Amino acid sequence: MAVPPSTYPRRLLPLFLGLFQAVLLLFFALFVTYDELSAQAEDTSLVANQVYSTFPFFQDIQVMLVVGLGLLLTFLPRYGFSSLTHNFLLLNFSMQWALVLQGLLHHFHHGQIHLDLHKLLISEFAAVTVLISVGAILGRASPCQLLLMATCEIPIYLASEWVIVTCLGVLDVGGTITIHIFSCYFGLGVSKALFKATQQPPHPKETPTPSSDLMSLVGTLILWVFWPSFVAVLCQPGDAQHRAILNTLLAMSASAITTVVASSLLERDGKLSPGHLQNGSLAGGVAIGVVADMAVPPVAALALGSLSAVLCVLGFRFLTPLLRRKLTLHDQCGIHNLHGLPGILGAAASVVAVLVASKDTSGSQPSQPSPVGGNASEVVEGQWGARGAGGQALCQAAGLAVAVGASLLAGLLTGAALRLPCLARPPERLCFDDSLYFKIQDQAESPGPDSSAEEGALALKE
Repeated sequence: MAVPPSTYPRRLLPLFLGLFQAVLLLFFALFVTYDELSAQAEDTSLVANQVYSTFPFFQDIQVMLVVGLGLLLTFLPRYGFSSLTHNFLLLNFSMQWALVLQGLLHHFHHGQIHLDLHKLLISEFAAVTVLISVGAILGRASPCQLLLMATCEIPIYLASEWVIVTCLGVLDVGGTITIHIFSCYFGLGVSKALFKATQQPPHPKETPTPSSDLMSLVGTLILWVFWPSFVAVLCQPGDAQHRAILNTLLAMSASAITTVVASSLLERDGKLSPGHLQNGSLAGGVAIGVVADMAVPPVAALALGSLSAVLCVLGFRFLTPLLRRKLTLHDQCGIHNLHGLPGILGAAASVVAVLVASKDTSGSQPSQPSPVGGNASEVVEGQWGARGAGGQALCQAAGLAVAVGASLLAGLLTGAALRLPCLARPPERLCFDDSLYFKIQDQAESPGPDSSAEEGALALKE
């Protein structure tokens, strides 16, 4: 019996995911095993120390991504189920996809990929780029489009990260350039190409309600609490990791207070904007990542947190409407204000920090996160001393340029691919609505014209 055309998009999602997981099961059965060190009795204590020192940070990051970021995206009142579920789905899909790609590219030896906690952590960092990027098109894209976007973004991120960290030797322990800036402009490129030059009018379902804003603010608080773990997990244990935690806490504390000040001053009645609080409070964590382990004074961390919050709030108040009006650039979650502008500020701060740094004040060179290839320590070690502070500053600026340019170009190409009709982009009247993808109990008991299955089928058929 032929399948009605309107049900093809609904069948495409489980078909795609089922095929993906089946292929990964076969791949893992043939090529993936655990690290050999963990099976040797003499290395038990070493492995235990690595697990005990890394896994608490890993758990914090899991809470950030699954709970904190998921709740942050629930500001859309009728899209909460979709925001949480799609965020959770993309995290798992992207992590597995990145684990396979980085294993084949960098860890494939003697026909096997040896898996350990560090490789899983690096794969999860790659997945973060996808979770940030989808914020630009949240609510206006189908799950199939989001999965294709993740499929394209992960390999491009891995290549960009390899160029920035391994080839250029950029110092970016907290992922400000490699993660936040890359994912921001990739998402904006996808949005621009996907929606072309059409002006997207305000949708009646995208206006937050007090309850949805409250849930989103809870997500902000969770992210704020666990953010230092995200920045410090890849630092060298000891002084560098301790310094990264302190700098991150100071920057985020300053951004939280400055957000309240800036939001209140920008509103005529002096009231606070929930959107400003949800994003501006986190801006300090984005900006500080690139210099977190450097020997910057505490006042610099506070200043960076305050400036990043001001940029974020001003971006929401003035820049986002300007970009939408002049460039028809759609940015649903304001990722440019939270990740792009503070990220650029942090990259500029890293150039200044490198130029003013001296061996007398730094003590030791800043630690470098291990990239996907895991060989940055060999490449970066000693390069700052060899090229000098000026050369390292140029490399920091070059890394910023590579991240912005590569992500924008790749995002535009990916957005063009997402326009394929088979990916079932939802029609405008059914955007920002859980009923298109979820069986809502209230609607099942008392269906109405807006939630009927026939309307959804007809819209998908269109």
